[in-house]
Amino acid sequence: MSYQSVFKPGLFEGKTIIVTGGGSGIGRCTAHELAALGATVALVGRKQEKLDAVLAEIAEDGGTASAYACDIREEEAVKATVKAIITDHGPIYGLVNNAGGQFPAPLTGINQKGWETVVRTNLTGGFLMAREAYTQSMAKHGGSIVNIVADMWGGMPGMGHSGAARAGMVNFTQTAAVEWGCSGVRVNAVAPGWIASSGMDSYPENMKQWIRNLGEAVPIKRMGTEAEVSGAICFLLSPAAAFISGDCLRIDGGAPLGGRVWPLPKAKNNEPFDGFHRSSTPKVLSDQ
Repeated sequence: MSYQSVFKPGLFEGKTIIVTGGGSGIGRCTAHELAALGATVALVGRKQEKLDAVLAEIAEDGGTASAYACDIREEEAVKATVKAIITDHGPIYGLVNNAGGQFPAPLTGINQKGWETVVRTNLTGGFLMAREAYTQSMAKHGGSIVNIVADMWGGMPGMGHSGAARAGMVNFTQTAAVEWGCSGVRVNAVAPGWIASSGMDSYPENMKQWIRNLGEAVPIKRMGTEAEVSGAICFLLSPAAAFISGDCLRIDGGAPLGGRVWPLPKAKNNEPFDGFHRSSTPKVLSDQ
């Protein structure tokens, strides 16, 4: 079985596309879809073993990918990694800035080190990857960058460090779209809402029931799938989005809208799309 993408076969044939955080979750799913559509995928992440596992999956499915261990928070490491990708595969057509991470805590429980660690991962690292992809390659021939942020409109109580960083990334997306547009580079963002992904299993025990109930706060009464986010990313990377830049596409099922004043009835006709043949349900949801 192969990835069941809604996009035409060969859409990204001959294109090199970087996916950071490609060893798990949305990054892994996106890497699989891009490879299934013909892209040469450059997986970037901190843990080589996780990248190698996805690399083996893609190879087994007939796709082309390579792996580069890199801490995107370190400027020299990012410069060297982007240079290596260009040396190995030629010009970079696309960048999916997916790597990120955070931990749950109220603002009063976040010290300076914790704050700066999350901001460096979710904002500084994305900036460094985008800047190097642009200056070393895309400035010469154009391309597309998709920054993965989060549904942080209205604040992110319990994860204020991540919310601040993601909001900064949306503003960076808009600025880069203006400054780099003359080079034929489009820069957009995707903001996933509550997505059933492996990242949910990283949160502590006391959050499990809250996670399991998240779908009830969505008008269509379910969480999203990794493939529903990946499909949006592939669209923004594709020629069909050639006149879209500086925008942020929210993949959240309408969760932030109206729920406080409008009751959410039982839903119907809300089957999810999951074209990812290797997807699995997070333990926190399967153990209900």
